[in-house]
Amino acid sequence: MRFSRAIIPVVLCIMLVSLATPAQKQRGRVSKPRQPAIVVSPIDAEGFKSLITQPRQHPLLVNFWATYCDPCRDEFPDLVKIDTDYRKHSLEFVTISLDDPTDLKTSVPKFLREMNATMPAYLLDVSDPEIVINFVDRTWQGSLPATFLYNEKSEIVYKHVGRINAAELREAIDKVIKKVEK
Repeated sequence: MRFSRAIIPVVLCIMLVSLATPAQKQRGRVSKPRQPAIVVSPIDAEGFKSLITQPRQHPLLVNFWATYCDPCRDEFPDLVKIDTDYRKHSLEFVTISLDDPTDLKTSVPKFLREMNATMPAYLLDVSDPEIVINFVDRTWQGSLPATFLYNEKSEIVYKHVGRINAAELREAIDKVIKKVEK
């Protein structure tokens, strides 16, 4: 009887230690910092027009791109760096993906996450993209990538179709920011 009284506390201690061990191991794990969720919002023609024409105090940079477009993918790290560098100067920057609307929650946010993109992201959801293309610039044929810089009056002050030259775009942004800061 004495033996069984002594063994019960020992067995209970062993069980408690075995339950605590996985928790201790889990606490010691180094977890990766969670990346913020990438939200890509659908935008229709009216929403896009409103985005461009709304009153603003700061310049707006708009980049049209798609995950299937190699030059778009190539220039994206430069755009992310520009966003990071100029956000403190109150540059508003949005990306408009021309991917298929079914990619809204799959390949588009995945690519943006891989690029560490934090600017607002939209996916153009229209039956006829010509309406938006013509609204942006009648001389633009819809080729990708395409980048447009608007001043605070919603006027295009810089446009480039094809992979951007980062230095050239920075120069254009600097000019429009200096005008706003005066």
